[in-house]
Amino acid sequence: MTDHDLLEVRDLRVAFRTDKHNTVEAVKGISFSVPADATVALVGESGSGKSVSSLAVMGLLPADTTVIEAGSSIRFDGRELLGLPLAERRRLCGKDIAMIFQEPMSSLNPVFTVGFQIGEVLRLHMGMDKRQARARTLALLEEVGIPDPASKIDAYPSQMSGGQQQRVMIAMAIACEPRLLIADEPTTALDVTIQKQIMALIAGLQKKHRMAVLFITHDLGLVGEIADRVIVMRHGEVREEGAASEVLVHPADDYTRALLHCRPTLDARPLRLPVIEDYLGGHVQPGSALQLPQRTRGYAPGDEPLLEVRNLAKSFHVREGLFGKREFKAVKDVSFTLPRGKTLGVVGESGSGKTTVGLTLLRLHRATGGSALFDGRDLVTMSDRDYQAYKRRIQIIFQNPYASLNPRFTVGQILLEPMRIHRIGANDAERVAHAHDLLKRVGLPEQAFYRYPHEFSGGQRQRIAIARCLTMKPEILVCDESVSALDVSVQAQVLNLLQDLQNEYKMSYIFISHDLSVVKYISDRVMVMHHGSVVEMADADELYRNPQHPYTQSLLAAIPRTPSV
Repeated sequence: MTDHDLLEVRDLRVAFRTDKHNTVEAVKGISFSVPADATVALVGESGSGKSVSSLAVMGLLPADTTVIEAGSSIRFDGRELLGLPLAERRRLCGKDIAMIFQEPMSSLNPVFTVGFQIGEVLRLHMGMDKRQARARTLALLEEVGIPDPASKIDAYPSQMSGGQQQRVMIAMAIACEPRLLIADEPTTALDVTIQKQIMALIAGLQKKHRMAVLFITHDLGLVGEIADRVIVMRHGEVREEGAASEVLVHPADDYTRALLHCRPTLDARPLRLPVIEDYLGGHVQPGSALQLPQRTRGYAPGDEPLLEVRNLAKSFHVREGLFGKREFKAVKDVSFTLPRGKTLGVVGESGSGKTTVGLTLLRLHRATGGSALFDGRDLVTMSDRDYQAYKRRIQIIFQNPYASLNPRFTVGQILLEPMRIHRIGANDAERVAHAHDLLKRVGLPEQAFYRYPHEFSGGQRQRIAIARCLTMKPEILVCDESVSALDVSVQAQVLNLLQDLQNEYKMSYIFISHDLSVVKYISDRVMVMHHGSVVEMADADELYRNPQHPYTQSLLAAIPRTPSV
């Protein structure tokens, strides 16, 4: 270890027990180091072992099912962490090493205020009393950019946006001024502008507090903006390591090149997105997206609308004081058309109303105004009984697969239930065959049919949720951030699948996303929303080429730019 290496991992091997006699090796002898005052990015897809490696550093792997093999070493500031007494490890990891997790709502306690939770860290590790902890908490909330910290300190996590929740997690992580900050996918589910703010915040805090940062992500597009060094992992092994400027511009490993090129780009729209295996197998050359056959997009004058939305409005009433109520207009006079076999992209930051539009069309929220004519019938005003016939025809893929899949059902039961309810298929044998085919099409093995949702990663659960929607072959599919949590290669597979289904069944999509590169790739027309209103709408190519509204221009300017390879 050099004088400047704060963290040194050597020959780390981690396995998980599947039963009394068998284990699965998740990390296969990896070695890397994090210098003091530097940012190192650990990059790879789900299952690469990057998060397992970081949890091993923190000592957060479940002791009853985890085997860290002899010969593994994790040294922090020259001190071996493996084998350290539990109480001593906790003190060290609470104060000198801190971690920001991917999903703040899974990490923040919903029954305590954010001020109490940050203050608890200060009381436990810094010995502060309540008054000192509150004063320091206010300073931390202000430092991470929380608006009006004096009132937000007493807010509960559910009363804050996703970006604000992530800022609270960062405030909690830096409360004790750690020497090493581990950030595990801290921006994956955030809007592009909020993502840019969080990245700038972490970079600024790193310089201000002279922290070392281990930044874990599956998106190489983010790495160039924050990292000094990059470590690329796959299947529990390190595939490439080096300075970020070198790895991103002149990658030596085929897998790194594939990761860089299988994301949709703003300047190409191939008929099919290449996936990792295409590059590794030599079927597609990196950088050849513009040479592949291209797909044209846009509405045509003769397109017949399947869905016509006019002046759609949705308001919520928020309690104020003891007896008062305030009207909050989440959606204001939104109008658009959706032809059969076309895709309308909907973009905007959290709170823009884009998800509320989708939920209102599915009558999961009751509209407070306007109309939505689906095949000539108004979804807004029809009775619940009449709407039953439309449930199969318009479906939604929710953003959060953790909340949308029944944990007590196997994947097979999850897929078969809607087919039985809507009498799809002549018998159960035909339904099972259809379910197996859908699992294959979303990139899951046949054995997944017999397993439970908790046995899958977040990206795999999202693929299960997509397969469930597709069992009914809907005419309109609302995709609410349905690919935002997926690895770049899996994302490409799912986008290809959605395109195949659209080609085959003439399905129409309302594609809600904060990933503007994905929206450009899949959309015929794009609708930009801000504070509940539509501020701009145009065919995808025209909007990205010549954005008219300042808000649209700011969204496009925030897209991470991957260096040219």
